[in-house]
Amino acid sequence: MSAMTAPYTLQVVIDCAHPHVLADWWAQALRWDVEPQDEDFIRSMIAQGLATEEDTTTHRGALVWRSGVAITHPAGSQATGGAPRILFQEVPEPKSVKNRVHLDLRAGEPVSDAELERLLELGAQGVGAGSQGPHHWVVLADPEGNEFCLPVPAAP
Repeated sequence: MSAMTAPYTLQVVIDCAHPHVLADWWAQALRWDVEPQDEDFIRSMIAQGLATEEDTTTHRGALVWRSGVAITHPAGSQATGGAPRILFQEVPEPKSVKNRVHLDLRAGEPVSDAELERLLELGAQGVGAGSQGPHHWVVLADPEGNEFCLPVPAAP
């Protein structure tokens, strides 16, 4: 077994039914960017027999890979201290139980009521709330039911 020379980086993968729709939602919610997909590259993979038309779909008028799409922080991972890339991957089965891993949105301080309302208006659903010591949060779910936490001020 050889020794690693560098630490791993991290990509978060979210299983979902509609990766492009959910990636658009999360990009808007986080104010991140959807990674562009190269239509010429996709067409060349089909022409070479390395992919098929069934491996693709059209989203917002562009040819894309059906199985997944990623979002990234607009400043890039180096500028953000290593913000991970988030990949949305198509799976056939629906979500059926609570997530064992979830995202914690970090804003540096509790978010305003207006920011919470913005996420709810985008389609997030309230799931619950929690606190530990001075820390308070709400638990929300994205349009496909994946939970995430948002720091909020303590209730008065």
